Amino acid sequence: MRVAVFSTKPYDQVSLSRAAEGSGHELDFFEARLCCENAPLAAGYPAVCAFVHDELNEKLLRELAQGGTRFVALRAAGFNNVDLRVARELGIRVGRVPAYSPYAVAEHAVALILGLDRRTHRAYNRVRDGNFALEGLLGFDLHGRCVGIVGSGRIGTVFARIMGGFGCQLMAYDPYPNEEMRSLGARYVDLPELFTESDIIALHAPLTSATHHLVNRETLALVKPGVMIVNTSRGGLIDTEAAIEALKDGRIGYLGLDVYEEEDALGFFQDRSADIISDDTFARLLTFPNVLITAHQGFFTEEALANIAETTMANLTAFEQTGAPVHEVSADSVG
Repeated sequence: MRVAVFSTKPYDQVSLSRAAEGSGHELDFFEARLCCENAPLAAGYPAVCAFVHDELNEKLLRELAQGGTRFVALRAAGFNNVDLRVARELGIRVGRVPAYSPYAVAEHAVALILGLDRRTHRAYNRVRDGNFALEGLLGFDLHGRCVGIVGSGRIGTVFARIMGGFGCQLMAYDPYPNEEMRSLGARYVDLPELFTESDIIALHAPLTSATHHLVNRETLALVKPGVMIVNTSRGGLIDTEAAIEALKDGRIGYLGLDVYEEEDALGFFQDRSADIISDDTFARLLTFPNVLITAHQGFFTEEALANIAETTMANLTAFEQTGAPVHEVSADSVG
């Protein structure tokens, strides 16, 4: 099939082109986002390939359908950026990449934890300035600490295995517990207990109406003073204004973010270094010395990019041959 691939960077083009070799699919790459303004670029393509910040709302989906698009291949696990009910109404099938490398994201979450704990980002800058003092860099042993894991899917389970290796006590919350987590020593609890007892809270949950602003003023009122919170899932899991209040009064002692609820408007995945950042909330986050932010790079490993590309090609081929992708997501998937 001819496929219009949006929101691409050079590394996307390399991995997708390599995966497409021998598949018969013809990929046309666009750096532009898939949005209503750029919808004419997709005209005549039976399939489009979209990324996490492409907004497939009702208006866009109707324009895609009018242009002949019948399949949307998502290069991500999340699908909250797609109006699935409208897609079903229009007969547009949607496929995703449910698992690319749980190790990539889980290991990045651990990197944020270690960076925050041992202040490696601050220490790096000090040493470059010739400042070898240790004041202000005091960390704590991870061994024996209680780690609360929100979401025990593939990524959460890998994360639990790693933190168990540090000798941490593990608690988990998930509406759908799994036995592998229990075998790793994790104890399933309700959310209030997790927020109350955890020294470190790691978010590995999808963004849904039920999980939106899971971390909010009410749940932050329960936490231990100085708790560490790390989010490598979706920015909307945290009410950022509430988190800033908790940082100011010390309830949050450490905050690690690879995602941000307004990252799309902010321009994640773009070079904004020469621009004025107009997001005052994000600018406020950057003023805290105990906040460490990366720009949605948790997925960004060689293995993950290869898996994303290969699964995307498998979805395209299955749709071409059978009318349905291997990993389909529909309105029924979210009730």
